[in-house]
Amino acid sequence: METTEQTTSTPYPNIPPLIESDDREYGDPGVPSTVAIAGHPLHPLSVIFPIAFLAAALGSDFGYWLTDDFFWARASLWLIGLGLGGGLLAAAIGLSDFVKIERVRKRSAGWAHLILNISILVLTLVNFLLRLGDAEARILPWGLLLSLVVGTLTSASGWFGAELSYRHKIGVVGSGSKRYP
Repeated sequence: METTEQTTSTPYPNIPPLIESDDREYGDPGVPSTVAIAGHPLHPLSVIFPIAFLAAALGSDFGYWLTDDFFWARASLWLIGLGLGGGLLAAAIGLSDFVKIERVRKRSAGWAHLILNISILVLTLVNFLLRLGDAEARILPWGLLLSLVVGTLTSASGWFGAELSYRHKIGVVGSGSKRYP
């Protein structure tokens, strides 16, 4: 009878800089968020509305492009403004975890998430200011293009945020080390 040695490695590939796996983190209980209510992290909750508003702004920009109806231009302006305001709140909460949890800063996913989110906020601010004087005049082509870029970057940033939560167990309910497992 043959015996096989079992290893405790992650079932995920290690493909830096996109995906970094650490066997110690896989078995670790995780690091709780620094901004939580009753142990429930607030960052995942705070990103839902800004993402929805910015995705809807892209949809309303397409609506304007297809119909030339001012309703869609006004809707985009409001959605971008709400997405910017909510994004700033989500950024403040996420930045707290970034600064206070060393494990976030030691992972390329943490830096990619941070840089993408800063880019999203800057582009959203530009998109908002571009439309502020005349919501309708600036949608085509620049407003639509900015909304499309923001939507794409938001998807990429969400991927890296999920990497931090699910693969590196950051911002979850747990009692692990803020440094390393």
